[in-house]
Amino acid sequence: MSKTNHPVWLITGCSTGFGRELALRIVQRGWKLVVTARNLEQVSEIAEMDKENVLALTLDVTKPAQIDAAVKAAMEKFGRIDVLVNNAGYGYQSSIEEGDEAEIRAQFDTNVFGLFALTRAVLPVMRAQKSGHILNITSMAGLIGFPGSGYYAASKHAVEGWSDTLRAEVGPLGIQVTCVEPGPFRTDWAGRSLKQTPSKIADYAETVGARLAGTKARSGNQAGDPVRASDIMIELTQKPQAPRHIVLGAWGFDEVTRMLQVRLEEISGQKDLSLSADYPTG
Repeated sequence: MSKTNHPVWLITGCSTGFGRELALRIVQRGWKLVVTARNLEQVSEIAEMDKENVLALTLDVTKPAQIDAAVKAAMEKFGRIDVLVNNAGYGYQSSIEEGDEAEIRAQFDTNVFGLFALTRAVLPVMRAQKSGHILNITSMAGLIGFPGSGYYAASKHAVEGWSDTLRAEVGPLGIQVTCVEPGPFRTDWAGRSLKQTPSKIADYAETVGARLAGTKARSGNQAGDPVRASDIMIELTQKPQAPRHIVLGAWGFDEVTRMLQVRLEEISGQKDLSLSADYPTG
């Protein structure tokens, strides 16, 4: 991760959830931290815990000027950035057919384009250091599409595919890339970071409608512990060779591995047809 024993972390979306828990764990270790949120007041008390090692900044990843200012302030304060955690983002649920154009675009601005922009701003720093680790908080929805979550899944799938290319480009330069793919976690995601367009089409009642209602109902009872998840993320940054994927939580792990097995079987089952698409050899 870094040649220093006091790595500098920059974390987005620290007002609640994974971002906040991870920030608190970094402070407890006495490491250096740039803690950010759209509303500075929501993270100012984290900075008060260790004024020497923590810098709190306003950062809306959809605003390029704030991105540039945050990276500049981090470098002026600490002189390096060792770990970038792209955590800022939120959920949006609807049927594909009933998706609201403005909501879809707004979600992509945060979950995808904002993440891309911040990473581009940090990469020159990490390239100069010849070291760094980028943690992209995606979701198991970045690997599986569920009814009612098509546009959210699309945003996370986009980050997953982009991360494959990012890893291929910056890996030889000493920069690691990991996508963190949580299943259900007790972060109040459904209560504070989820928007919905209710389905009014009867044909979707048992798929989309049931999922939208169930997401809200299960909030607060998820098996995943965000504190344990934060410790895992920290552990990953200490590895000489970190994994490209880490699925968090038992249910998420089981669902993702099952889906990948089914997908591989389906692709393998069409091998003859797949190979027949090439020009004949000889």
